[in-house]
Amino acid sequence: MSESSQREAAHGLPFALARSVADALALLLTVAAVCWALSVPRYFNLGFYPQQFFAIILACVLPIAFLTLPARMGAERHRVPWCDVALAVLSFAVVAFIAIRYPDLVLKIFSRPPEVWIPGLIATVLVLEALRRATGWALVIIILCFLAYALLGHFIPGRLSGRPQNWQMLSGYMAFDSNGILGLPLSVAATIVITFILFGGLLSITGGSRFFTDAAMLAMGRFRGGSMKIAVLASGLFGSISGSAVANVVGTGVVTIPMIKRDGYPAHKAAAIEAVASTGGQLMPPVMGASAFLMAEFLAVPYSTIVLAALVPAILYYIALFIQADLEAARLDISPVPKSELPVPSAVLGGLHFAIAFAALIYALFWMRWQPERAALLGCVSLVVTSLLFGYGGSRPKIFDIAASLSRTGHSVVEIILISAASGLVIGVLNVTGLSFNLTYVLVQIGGGNVIVLLGLSAIVCIILGMGLPTLGVYVLLAALVAPALVQVGVEPIAAHLYVLYYGMMSMITPPIALAAFAAASIAKAPSMQTGFAAVKFGWSAYVIPVLFVFSPTLLLIGAPMDIVLAIVTAIVGVWLISAGLAGYFTSRMNFATRCLFVLFGLMALIPAQAFPGALYSDIAGVLGGFVLMGSEFARRRLRLNRAEG
Repeated sequence: MSESSQREAAHGLPFALARSVADALALLLTVAAVCWALSVPRYFNLGFYPQQFFAIILACVLPIAFLTLPARMGAERHRVPWCDVALAVLSFAVVAFIAIRYPDLVLKIFSRPPEVWIPGLIATVLVLEALRRATGWALVIIILCFLAYALLGHFIPGRLSGRPQNWQMLSGYMAFDSNGILGLPLSVAATIVITFILFGGLLSITGGSRFFTDAAMLAMGRFRGGSMKIAVLASGLFGSISGSAVANVVGTGVVTIPMIKRDGYPAHKAAAIEAVASTGGQLMPPVMGASAFLMAEFLAVPYSTIVLAALVPAILYYIALFIQADLEAARLDISPVPKSELPVPSAVLGGLHFAIAFAALIYALFWMRWQPERAALLGCVSLVVTSLLFGYGGSRPKIFDIAASLSRTGHSVVEIILISAASGLVIGVLNVTGLSFNLTYVLVQIGGGNVIVLLGLSAIVCIILGMGLPTLGVYVLLAALVAPALVQVGVEPIAAHLYVLYYGMMSMITPPIALAAFAAASIAKAPSMQTGFAAVKFGWSAYVIPVLFVFSPTLLLIGAPMDIVLAIVTAIVGVWLISAGLAGYFTSRMNFATRCLFVLFGLMALIPAQAFPGALYSDIAGVLGGFVLMGSEFARRRLRLNRAEG
């Protein structure tokens, strides 16, 4: 044991006791979120500001962070140092004070009394320290730069010059104003995200996660390259409700990556396919790393609108990945998964009742028009009831485990709540300094009003800003900084927001800092950079499709029905052709010229007919040319078989 660990062991609160306190607070915040979703306060005629509820959630999260997360990331914790106990108590007291006194103090922000700016300053510092412990320095440094801009931005010359701010006013503004810590990101995390994380936790406890993995194995294991296809399907299903690409890699990759390697795939490709599949989960409805809910709030549209718009691009992403997995298996002559390793079909069919919970969720969202948090709770109830009645794999969940999931949910959302609260600081600075308008103006000026130039510039900014940040943090930054510039030059707002989300998420697989790819590489024991470049190749569609739906929102299901159908069908053909060209295999290995033709005709087919005048003809040429190429490949295969038989 190191000297610092010995000192910690000798002084401080026993970790078991601290953990018990953290468990109680985690339970409290989940129960509070459920009660808020069910409008319980209204039944008791309790009226208070939503920001008071958000402060209650934060008052639970901050002590949990200080009691369970060591000051040095990755360090073991046997006892909690008294300084961390003091931070936990201080954070609870300060944020509870803000919650209780909020109605009286929110109107005094600009008069700067001590009872406003002192708790505001303390709360801001504590949120940033808790965020550092949870996610590291990257997001904290970015936020500190924004706060520095708020105080010193008026010294910057030119269009990026900010309005001067008094530090006391700024402290109170960040803690009390609805554009600060208690603003939109925290409101989404404290209401919607918690209930969906609870749904995901119950899915794991009741055996639903195991059912989806078994179903993926049963559906794909009998085909060539079955292990890779299992990884694509399982990671997509799990990632669609997971809040983190890296967590998705770790959660599913420990099972899928060794399976893929065992089938004969190179280690770096096994890691790359898992990283890309896991990252895609953040782009696949319903949760999209919690970004879908926040996007709906930013755009002031129903959540169902975001889900429908994001669906086709996400499906195209996974179609491209699935086709590449299949062709890669054919090229490397990978066999199906051995039958002895596949689950028994009758056992898997016994888990079909899990579909009832998802059906209830979708019905409540799209037909009953319920708020997302209420729809998620209906899904939770359906999941618990059907699991207790039918079970899965010969077992049923225990009542104690179901109850304990409330506390586990509280612990699971700590990072998301902290990111959301800290993101409020960024939005607060953008509002109070005018930086959002100034940056939009500068980006549009640099792009010269040219949409193509601005898209390229925005893509680079998105990938750079996204490096090392969690999904929700990536989206909040980009939605506030980059999306307004795209909207300013005429891009459909929902297309602009999905564009920045896609390119922000691509930072997870794009070297030099590709967190999801590097996490998968460590599991596969593969070279990190080689894995990153392989992931870029597998995830090519996510770099192309956002550009297409910016020019033609038909891929977002916006437009005439026939135009939408045509765009989807030709896009699928285009994805197939390009994937074959990149894999270098269709019915057999292809030479370089044939591969280039596949990619060329694929790009022509992928472009929606409404993208620009004359795009319909490129669509037709791409599809016809692609069919000719595929036909020639099938003919060559038949000729080879005839020669072999003869």
